Parts: sequence; C-alpha cells; structure tokens
Amino acid sequence: MSVKLKLLRVQAGLTLEALAQAAELTRSYVSKLERGVSTPSISAGLKIAKALGVTVEELFADTPDDDPVVISRAAKGEARTADGTPRPPRVVSGAQPSHRMVAFVIAPSDEPVRNHPMSHHKGEELLYVLKGSIALRLARRTETLHAGDSAHFNSSIPHKITSVGKVPASVLLVIAQDE
Repeated sequence: MSVKLKLLRVQAGLTLEALAQAAELTRSYVSKLERGVSTPSISAGLKIAKALGVTVEELFADTPDDDPVVISRAAKGEARTADGTPRPPRVVSGAQPSHRMVAFVIAPSDEPVRNHPMSHHKGEELLYVLKGSIALRLARRTETLHAGDSAHFNSSIPHKITSVGKVPASVLLVIAQDE
C-alpha cells in the first residue's frame, strides 16, 4: 500500500502535511505509511481514503487491474524480423479501458507514400522518432523527421509515416482518442 498511498497523494496534489491535516493524523505517521514502515488501522485507512477522495478499496486494493501504472516490456530483437520485414506495431500503453491514450512502437514501411492510404481519425497524435528518419505527410505537407525529432498534430488531418534513409526507422506513436 505504501507506493499506492504516495501515488494517490501526489495525484491529489497534496503534500504529506496537507494529507496528514486533512486525515487528522500526524505527518510522521503518514510518512511511515508511505514508506511501508507502518500499516494503517482501519480507522486511519478510512480517514486517508476520505482525505484523498478515493474509496477504501482503491486505497488498499493490490490487484493488477487497479494498478494505475502500466509497465510494458520491450520484445527481444529489433523493430524488423530476420528477413527484414517490419514487425507489427507493438502496443506499449493504453490497453486498459480507462485510458484515453494508446501508445505504439512502430517500424514504418519504406514503401512510397503513394502506395498506402493516408490515415485519419478523431483525436491527437504525438510521434517521436526513436531511430532512423521518417517522412511525415500531413495532407499536402511533408516533413522529414530524424531520430530525436517529434511531431504533435490533430489526427483528423490525413497523415502517413514512411521510413526514409538507410537505417530502418522506429517511432513511438501516441494517440489521444476523443471520447
């Protein structure tokens, strides 16, 4: 519970002192709870949950479905298979239904843009070039982005990403979906 308590406190924008005052507990006691040195009584847990604006279940739950942090481990190997074809996009975040953002690591094709339809959808898109270079076509505009470059745009604009250059590109793509 210690890590979760600190996360909930930080998400609520409270200092240790502010949480302690709101829960009518001492700062020292709340600090010990966050560090895992002490275990709260039911009474203290109820007070802390109320001060944080969460349920007691949310405060104490330890199930993976309730975990506000999602870790996605990288697959072994490069962004391309042994025969050189790009691997399919890998979802790195956004698998939980409560999340509005979905993140992928993609290996864009190096085929000419004209051979693939342009994509468009509601929401926003952020891309960050991890490796190589890409051509980002946005409607009638084309930008070349290199490793370390990023772009953020309204994804209702027709767009397409293509790998350019000798090094196959790898891109982190984050889509924020409209509700």
